[in-house]
Amino acid sequence: MHKEEVFEIVKRCICEVLPELKDHPFHYEDRLVDLGADSVDRADIVMKTMEALSLNIPRVELSGVKNVGELTDALYAKL
Repeated sequence: MHKEEVFEIVKRCICEVLPELKDHPFHYEDRLVDLGADSVDRADIVMKTMEALSLNIPRVELSGVKNVGELTDALYAKL
């Protein structure tokens, strides 16, 4: 799987949790909090994305990510 595919899955999961962003032009530097995701939304996005990628990693390993791109990179590194 390519990193761009992981990014597409992350975007899809964000839109599942925050449907109002379905037409948002996502960029790697987008921060979930700036997109309107509260802490519960962010946790849900991470869990949905990990499920979609069949990953089971401790969420604490992802606690330092600052934006959508870093989340994509961190998940891609675990594949």
